[in-house]
Amino acid sequence: MAELLKRKKALSVSPLKVGQPVGAALAFLGIRRAIPMLHGSQGCTAFGKTFLVRHFREPIPLQTTAMDQVSSVMGADDNLVEGLRTLCEKARPALIGLPTTGLVEAQGADLQGAVRCFRERHPEYASVPIVPVNTPDFAGCMESGYGAAVHAVIDCLVAPAMKAGTRPGRRHRQVNVLAGAALTPGDVEALKVLLEGFGLRPVVVPDLADSLDGHLGEDPFSPVSTGGTPVSELATLGEAAATLVVGASLYKAADLLRERTGVPDYRFDHLMGLDAVDDLVAALGDISGAPVPASVQRRRAQLLDAMLDTHFMLGRARIAVAADPDVLNGFDGLLRGMGAELVAAVAPVRTPVLERVSATHVQIGDLEDLEHAARANGARLLIGSSHAAESARRLGVPLLRAGFPQHDRVGGYQRTWIGYQGARQALFDLANLLLMQDDHEIEPYHSIYAQKSG
Repeated sequence: MAELLKRKKALSVSPLKVGQPVGAALAFLGIRRAIPMLHGSQGCTAFGKTFLVRHFREPIPLQTTAMDQVSSVMGADDNLVEGLRTLCEKARPALIGLPTTGLVEAQGADLQGAVRCFRERHPEYASVPIVPVNTPDFAGCMESGYGAAVHAVIDCLVAPAMKAGTRPGRRHRQVNVLAGAALTPGDVEALKVLLEGFGLRPVVVPDLADSLDGHLGEDPFSPVSTGGTPVSELATLGEAAATLVVGASLYKAADLLRERTGVPDYRFDHLMGLDAVDDLVAALGDISGAPVPASVQRRRAQLLDAMLDTHFMLGRARIAVAADPDVLNGFDGLLRGMGAELVAAVAPVRTPVLERVSATHVQIGDLEDLEHAARANGARLLIGSSHAAESARRLGVPLLRAGFPQHDRVGGYQRTWIGYQGARQALFDLANLLLMQDDHEIEPYHSIYAQKSG
C-alpha cells in the first residue's frame, strides 16, 4: 500500500491538475445532441474550451452563462435562466449539462433553484433535460468532475426500477458500460468491439467513441455534440443483463445506478495489463455464456509474446508517472506486471485508489514535485501529459505522452491503451523509448594486451 504524501506548497508550480468543469463538460459531450453550459465567466469557459480543442483537434460545442462583475456580486440566476432559454430556442439540444465553476461556487449560487426558476418561466421547454452538477475548480480534478457529471446524469435521467417499470435482464444481450475519464475514444471503441465479439450489445455512458473519435459529419457545423449515447437509451439501463464499470472514479455513480435499477455490476479499477484484461474477458464470458472468441485468444497470445520481447528493457526499469488517479493506477498495473519500478508517482488529488499503487509513496502535487522525485530516484522515463514535456527535457529522459491534455502530438486522443492490443502497443512504445537512451547495453571490453594499431 502506497503512502499518500500531502501537498506542502502554497501554490502549484507547473500545474498537473485540470479543473473539474473540463471533466464534466467532456462527460456531457458523450451524450448525443448534448451541450455543456459552464456556469461562470466567459474566461472560465474559454480556458477549458482551449484545452479540449487542442487535445481533440475538433470544434467543441461549449457555452457559458457569461457572468460579469455585476452578476458575480448581485447574483447570476438571470444569466443562467436566459442562457438556458437561448440554448433551448436556438440549438434545440437533447440535453443540457450545467457544470459550475469556481466563481459561482465561491458566490454560493443556488444551481437547483435557478433551474426550477427556468422551468417555471419557460414550461415550453419541459422536454429538454437539464443536468446541473457542482464542479468547482478549487476542488477535485478533471477525473472527479467527469465522475460527478456521470453521477448527475444517472440521478436525473435514470428512474428507479419500480417507477420506470424496468426489470434487470429483460434485454439479456445488453450490457451497460460506465466508461471513466481515463478511457480515450479509442479505448471505448476497442471495448465496444470486444463486447460485440461476445455477442453482447454495449450501451456506453458516456460514449466518447461515437462523438469525439475524429469523424467528419454531414453537417459542416453543429451547435451540439454530433454523436454519443442517445438520451432515450438511458431509460433502458435498468433492463440490461449487467453493468461494467471502468475506473474507480465512477464507483459512486455505479452505486447509484445499481440502487436505481438492481442491475448487477462488474467493477474494474482499470483495464491495462494482462491481469486486468483477463478479469474483463472472464466477466464477459460469465455474462454472455459464450466461449472466448478465437480472435481474443490470439490477441492474448500476442501480448504474452510482447511481454517476453520487452521484459529485457522493462524489467526493473525506473519509471515516473504523473497523472489523474485512475490513469496513474492503470499504468502502475501495466508496469508492475513487467517488473518495472514506479520510482516517482504524482497525482493532483487524493483518492482511495491511490493507496493500491505499488510505489512507496504517492505525492499529491504538481509537475515540479514529479521532476524532483524523478531526479532524486533516478527515473529513466516519464509518463504524463504534454505538460510534462519540459520536465522530461530538463531531466534528459524520454516522455510517453498519456492522459489529458496532449496538444503537441496528433492523434493522442484516439490512442488505445486498454485490452490485449492496447497493452501490447504500450509495452512496445515503453521499450523503444528506453532503447533510444542506449545506456542499457554492456560496455565492450577492451583487453589491455590488445595490440594497438599505428
